[in-house]
Amino acid sequence: MIISCPNCNKQFKIDNSLIPHEGRKLQCGSCDNVWFYKLEEKNNESLMLNEEIISKDNQIKAEIKKEKIDIKKQSLEKINTEISNEKKVKILEKKKYPTSIKNSKNKVSKFFSYLIVFIISFVALIILLDTLKTPLINVFPELEIILFNLFETLQDIKLFIIDLT
Repeated sequence: MIISCPNCNKQFKIDNSLIPHEGRKLQCGSCDNVWFYKLEEKNNESLMLNEEIISKDNQIKAEIKKEKIDIKKQSLEKINTEISNEKKVKILEKKKYPTSIKNSKNKVSKFFSYLIVFIISFVALIILLDTLKTPLINVFPELEIILFNLFETLQDIKLFIIDLT
């Protein structure tokens, strides 16, 4: 049963067999207040009913939680089986198709990556030459004709690409 301290309203759970019918003195563990407590049949019965209701509620909640856990376990098992099936399908596809297709894709992708690196490097070289054109011509005077022809060729290529679009 649950007993409340009249001084601080702290509640304590006490076994019914510890308090006789004629009552006894109790001391609060929080505030050290001492008071005389006597059992009342009405309170005892209502507490018993509340305890039964609480225990039934706890049982119902436990059953609901078990059902939810079972549902989650079933969904996890379905997901795990689907994942394992997908893995099996992928393994079978790998066995069916030879690796030469992957190698050819890798070769093509490597070629395009090298091509992109080459183009970017070439553009960077042109920009560098254009930026340092005057100091280079001062050091190497014969380079002026070569750079002039290079830039004229690039202008022609640019115009040709613009005409294509």
